[in-house]
Amino acid sequence: MSTSAEHARLLKLATRASLVVASILIVAKGAAWWMSGSVSLLAGLTDSLLDGAASFLNLLAVHYALRPADDDHRYGHGKAEALSGIAQGLFIAVSAVLIGVQAVERLQHPQPVGEAGLGIAVMVLSIALTIGLLMLQHRVIKETQSSAIRADSLHYRSDLLLNVGILIALLFSRFGMPQLDAWFGLGIAFYIFWSAVSIGRETISVLMDQELPTDVSQRMLELARGVEGVLGAHDLRTRVSGNHWFVQLHLELPGELTLSAAHVLCDEAEAAIHTEFPRAEVLVHADPREVVGAKGDRFTL
Repeated sequence: MSTSAEHARLLKLATRASLVVASILIVAKGAAWWMSGSVSLLAGLTDSLLDGAASFLNLLAVHYALRPADDDHRYGHGKAEALSGIAQGLFIAVSAVLIGVQAVERLQHPQPVGEAGLGIAVMVLSIALTIGLLMLQHRVIKETQSSAIRADSLHYRSDLLLNVGILIALLFSRFGMPQLDAWFGLGIAFYIFWSAVSIGRETISVLMDQELPTDVSQRMLELARGVEGVLGAHDLRTRVSGNHWFVQLHLELPGELTLSAAHVLCDEAEAAIHTEFPRAEVLVHADPREVVGAKGDRFTL
């Protein structure tokens, strides 16, 4: 299976698994909240409802991002992943606000928590499913570096803490301290909101065409310069679009080379970078060393 085909399979698997987990948790938390009245469980239910909406949106965005380039989108549709990440950040921020409002109201008007045992069982199930999903997402992110799955994973990591917090709150409520339920809900709301900010910052950097990390760019230059016959490399530029890295750089070549010989060296430099970084689509421009030396204004890393 080709790398791109395997990446597509993993991305689809991760988005579908996320939607399935969110759906199961919505049903389980909804039943537990209805029977217990716990504000922490309501926080979990609200978060899972928004998770379900975000996961569905993520599923659509990833499928769209995997579409091949066409006449109207010559660089592909990968930025759809970043747009999905921003939408997820907004969903999570709304979730945090709703949870916070409900927690404050419960602090002002305390109520006993009923059927805590059922809530505890549901939260144990939630924690187990979330850990399983996070393990799958970790593998997918490692293989694909998908911004959409990374955003999804970030909010499910916050969900894991949310579920642990709810479990602790329900355990305390069984020992006569129900007000801790609301305090945990309030603390969870602040954490979820911070997660939304983190997701937004990461996805905006993709939309703004932020460069790849310096060590990656430096390695690409080293690979290009390591091709026999290449005198140097400069003006390397990178950007990310979904599952693809777009890389441009200039090679310094002897001015007396024929066009055919220069083309061969450019192809070898592209191949050297692509071999180590399979997601990179490399565009190389050949510069005669004499012209580069005369300009004296090249940009290097």
